[in-house]
Amino acid sequence: MNNKNSDWLYTISPKKKLIDLNFSEIWRYRDLLLLFVKRDVITQYKQTILGPLWYFIQPLFTGVIFTLIFNNLAAIPTGSGVPPFLFNLAGITSWNYFSSCLTGTSNTFKANQGIFGKVYFPRVITPLSVVFSNLLKYGIQLLVFFCFYLYFVFFSNKATNVSPQFVIIFLPILILFMGFFGLGIGMIISSMTTKYRDLTFLVGFGVQLLMYGSAVMYPLSYFKEKVPEYSWLVEYNPMTIIIELFRHMTLGVGDFSIFKILYVGVAVILIFSLGLIIFNKTEKTFIDTV
Repeated sequence: MNNKNSDWLYTISPKKKLIDLNFSEIWRYRDLLLLFVKRDVITQYKQTILGPLWYFIQPLFTGVIFTLIFNNLAAIPTGSGVPPFLFNLAGITSWNYFSSCLTGTSNTFKANQGIFGKVYFPRVITPLSVVFSNLLKYGIQLLVFFCFYLYFVFFSNKATNVSPQFVIIFLPILILFMGFFGLGIGMIISSMTTKYRDLTFLVGFGVQLLMYGSAVMYPLSYFKEKVPEYSWLVEYNPMTIIIELFRHMTLGVGDFSIFKILYVGVAVILIFSLGLIIFNKTEKTFIDTV
């Protein structure tokens, strides 16, 4: 047989580029990607009483609690004529997709060590499947948000001042940023937990702290007014900008600028590239340490 690489369908080599994301190889394994997505969706709520209803229950209950605590008790404003529940639901919907991608990909090596050690396939497919499976969950929660949006606009007795902005055409880009930002951080954490197991216990705690620093339950303008000396910690958080942009697109509160879109885009590309570099490096030796 001729030894030229062109005679083979593809070549498995230990040497890879620094940033290696082989789209053609991922496309060849698209059936496996879809299988992993189906596995993630089915097994998440398997043997549960309410099943997929948790997709609806979780954001609704969280929105009610945030409204009672932060708006009714703490009297945090949401903007002129914006219903507090709708304001909170907008933040929760965006945050849930990002946090689900982050936590779901943060244990990639540990959760899949059995199959990784037995058969070859592009390892990046497993964290990618988490992003796609959570996209289904996000789509359902986005539908819930727009149902309440229509209710407050057309059927509520209280006066509301919400209106979608023309920049809502950038929503698909914003969703892409959420998913790949969570994917990038998740791949970094997953790679590090192969050696440092303590990080596994810090993920859930860290995600909760990050939520409070991402303007999920308060407007950025309110934080800048109350704590101006530390406002930069929240203001330059990419997830804060994503959530603020989502609220501006759908509710008409906050501000929009191309600079913010570009800033988030650069941050997401850098984090995802760094995560991919560390992930590709770790996949060669993780089986000896996990």
